[in-house]
Amino acid sequence: MEHDDVDMTGADGTEVEIDDMKKRLKEMEDEAAALREMQAKVEKEMGSVQEPSTAAASQASREEVDSRSVFVGNVDYACTSEEVQQHFQSCGTVNRITIRTDKFGQPKGYAYVEFLEVEAVQEAILLNESELHGRQLKVSAKRTNIPGMKQFRARRPNPAMGFRSRGPFVAPPFMYSPYGYGKVPRMRMPMRYSPYF
Repeated sequence: MEHDDVDMTGADGTEVEIDDMKKRLKEMEDEAAALREMQAKVEKEMGSVQEPSTAAASQASREEVDSRSVFVGNVDYACTSEEVQQHFQSCGTVNRITIRTDKFGQPKGYAYVEFLEVEAVQEAILLNESELHGRQLKVSAKRTNIPGMKQFRARRPNPAMGFRSRGPFVAPPFMYSPYGYGKVPRMRMPMRYSPYF
C-alpha cells in the first residue's frame, strides 16, 4: 500500500513537469515562428532575395541610369553638390549629384552627375578640362560595372622578390651578390689585446 502512494505522488510530479515542458516548447515554437516572420519581412523590404528576372531587371535599370550619367574627376574637396549642379546645368536637367566620400566623410575628389536626358551626356563631355574652383575637371561617360567581373590588372614585378616571366631572360634591375646565393661575406673584427685569454 505504502508503495502505491509513492508511485502516485511521483506520477503527479512528472505530469506537472511534462506540462511545464509542453508550455515552454509551445512558447519556443511561437517565438521561432515570430522570428521567421520578421526575417521574411526584412528580406522582402531589403530585396536580398532576388529572383534572376528581378536581378536582370535591376541590372538593366542600372545600365539605363549609367547611360545618362557622367564621371567627373579632379573635383575640388571643398566643392559642394550645388556648385557641381550649377556647372553642369547648361548641359541639361540634372537629376542627381553624387560626390563620393571615404569612410570618414571626406570627399575623394570625384563625383557622378546623373541627367534626365541621354543627350545631356554628350554636352557634359564637352565640359572636359573646364575649371571649377580653380581645378581642371576630367569629364567622361560613366561606365557600367558588371558584378563579379573584376578586370585583371597586371602588376609590376617586385625586384626584391625576384620574378618569373615567359619571355626572354632579362636580368632583374638589382645586382647579384658576387659571393653566391644566400652567402654573406664575413668581416673580421680587429683583435683587441686581452691579457687573460
